[in-house]
Amino acid sequence: MRLMIAHETLYRYDQPIRNLVQSLRLTPSIFEGQKTHDWQIDVSGGLRGPGFRDGAGDWIEGWTVRGPVDQVTVRITGRVDTRDTAGVLRGHREMINPLTYLRDSPATRPDDALRALAASVAGDDPLDRAHRLSGAISDRIAFRPGVTQTGTTAAQALALGEGVCQDHTHALTAIARLSGMPARYVSGYLHSTLDGKAHDAAHAWAEIHVPGLGWVGFDAANRCCPDERYVRLGSGLDAADAAPIRGVAMGSGAEDMDVTVRVEEMAQ
Repeated sequence: MRLMIAHETLYRYDQPIRNLVQSLRLTPSIFEGQKTHDWQIDVSGGLRGPGFRDGAGDWIEGWTVRGPVDQVTVRITGRVDTRDTAGVLRGHREMINPLTYLRDSPATRPDDALRALAASVAGDDPLDRAHRLSGAISDRIAFRPGVTQTGTTAAQALALGEGVCQDHTHALTAIARLSGMPARYVSGYLHSTLDGKAHDAAHAWAEIHVPGLGWVGFDAANRCCPDERYVRLGSGLDAADAAPIRGVAMGSGAEDMDVTVRVEEMAQ
């Protein structure tokens, strides 16, 4: 599938800021399932700094905006050719030991309910167990936008029984780790759901490390593994760790943010 992506994030400040420093994880991953073309990142009034590939294989680059400014726009455009690898992350080069992803983070720290759910999922085969864990989260957390917040934890989402892809992913990584399987949060884009309906184009899913296969993606929000409709950006222990944009603004003003993402299929 050939996908054209346009992603714009607009930051507004009620008082001009003196300076802005950002770390951007906005370049698609390099692996067998996708190939990137004509990828452009632009920060209004920004100065591009050095970039590097971290231990998880994600490309990160720094940008600086010198003020005073009262708004900053981050624009990303480009094309990605994708193919279905059944969720397996083949050909992705990284140096971090998968066992690193057994540790908790504030968003994925388990409570008694998450421990009980993890213990209820049986299966000796690791791949089968990973599928069952993902299905358990799909059954217990209904997809419903607007009921959770950015800071909602896996335990809170499970107790509520509703949430969005971030909540499904946090909960799945939590119970996978409880089952002794390394798991991480992945940020990226999604063209559409399986039924063809429009979906939030900025998306998240989990990857679970399966012996003999490596990292395998599981999208509990859509009850599937990532296929050619998905574009992978980067990963981390949770949503904050895998955030596509992280930054610090110097100033006393309040910040407001608008995000627009479009993922469109192009003719081959």
